[in-house]
Amino acid sequence: MDFKVNKETISVSECIYEGMQEQSIELDYILPDYYSDIFRLVRCEAVPTVTGYSINGDKLNYELRCDIRILYCSEAGGIIQCVNQKQTFSRSLDLGRVCENPTAELKPKTDYINYRALNKRRLDVRGAVSVKIKVSGENSQEVISDAFGMNVKVRRTPVKLAQKKLSSSKSVQLSEEIEINDSQPAIINIIKCECRSIKCDKKLISGKIMAKGEALIKLLYSCEKDGGAVEPLEFTVPFSQIMDMDGVDDSYEINMKAGAVYCEAVTSAVKSGENRSIRCEAEIRLECTGIKSATVMLGTDAYSTTHPCNTVITEIRAEQIPAVIESSIHSSAKLCEGDNMPVNIYDLWCTPKNINTRLAPDEKKVIISGMLTYTTAGKDSSGFIVMSDKDETFEESFDIESCSPDGTASCEVTINSVSYNITPENTLNAKADLNIRISVYSSSSIKAVSEINVDGTVKKVRDGDYALKLYYGIENENIWDIAKKYSTSVDAIMEENNLYGEKLEKDGMLLIPMVL
Repeated sequence: MDFKVNKETISVSECIYEGMQEQSIELDYILPDYYSDIFRLVRCEAVPTVTGYSINGDKLNYELRCDIRILYCSEAGGIIQCVNQKQTFSRSLDLGRVCENPTAELKPKTDYINYRALNKRRLDVRGAVSVKIKVSGENSQEVISDAFGMNVKVRRTPVKLAQKKLSSSKSVQLSEEIEINDSQPAIINIIKCECRSIKCDKKLISGKIMAKGEALIKLLYSCEKDGGAVEPLEFTVPFSQIMDMDGVDDSYEINMKAGAVYCEAVTSAVKSGENRSIRCEAEIRLECTGIKSATVMLGTDAYSTTHPCNTVITEIRAEQIPAVIESSIHSSAKLCEGDNMPVNIYDLWCTPKNINTRLAPDEKKVIISGMLTYTTAGKDSSGFIVMSDKDETFEESFDIESCSPDGTASCEVTINSVSYNITPENTLNAKADLNIRISVYSSSSIKAVSEINVDGTVKKVRDGDYALKLYYGIENENIWDIAKKYSTSVDAIMEENNLYGEKLEKDGMLLIPMVL
């Protein structure tokens, strides 16, 4: 008798590496002649960025850039001077094995930064940054969906999973030239330039993805107002980009992420001779993923009613389309009071740090925690610019419909707005509105049949010559298990006993028909 099986190829996502790499920062810098002497250090920032990566075989290569910005005042007055330096590093990582269609998620952060002036012309900076790395790939597994011949019965279970994945990424160069108006003071130095947030909409057009949005650029510059001050400035830069993604159509769920690679600004003089023109250059990276779900019938068990039969069971993880949660939260903090209050406040901003995401499947919640660093730029009573930080922890929980016990989640936090007020008691309070975007990744572990071996040379021997057998069933007992035990069929048991579900609804006596 011929025996045939139908097989299904399942693409299973798997994490092949998750860890962290550290990179030390060392800078010994002597001021050029056109810089004034150092009198008072104000602030030092180190901003790490992954500018690109590639995966070749079992090795990940990436480029890490660290922008170091040191602010100081000279003895002559309170006008901020700015030293900008860049350090680049080429890093590699052995993943241990090769996988299909690998993707990587790299998140850099500053661990610490220490700085000091060795003398009036020399700066010393020491610190460290780290990159959190997660590399995932796909693994193809063959499982049996059905079998024919040798009186083999296959238990078929419908499984919904993320069957197909597409991905595409693209770097977009932005350029904008603006001129500040006459009511604003002229620029001496740009002391801070960053792409604060990126809004991006997506649209599917003829098998391509149209990405359209705008990047919010935030500047802080020093000026001569009030004998030395800093002035905030912000503007948006629009962008539009078409991304190729072969095979994408309306059946795919598309997710777009946009992040800044770098943002720089230079000034130039206008006809009056003052620096009032700014040219901003920025690069953003668009990463687009498309996931198509499908329901496939998988064999989870098998037996033959007439021949000895054994199966090979393989455990697979059926990945689901990520559930996305978007929400807004509000944070508030008391920054300073009394004698610690600045005389003037020029700007105040907020930076999210050390964001952690964890799932509580039993409570059906995802919990986000981290730190918000509020930075106040102002002038103290001695006439010098100060930039002080205040850390405020936060924790928020969000309801989710369901999640597997071994599910994971990732979170992106962006600052929508920051405001502050000074109370009659001379206390500085700040408020921040944050946008939270959470992606919850779930998978279910399924034991599927990958191989069926039937011995066609031997027939099963029954313990007697009868057509029916009595069996006392227990409530919630699976009919499949009863049929397999007595080498009969599920349909025969259900028909003989007028049953309709896969499990017994109550205790009771069953008639088990013997089939060939």
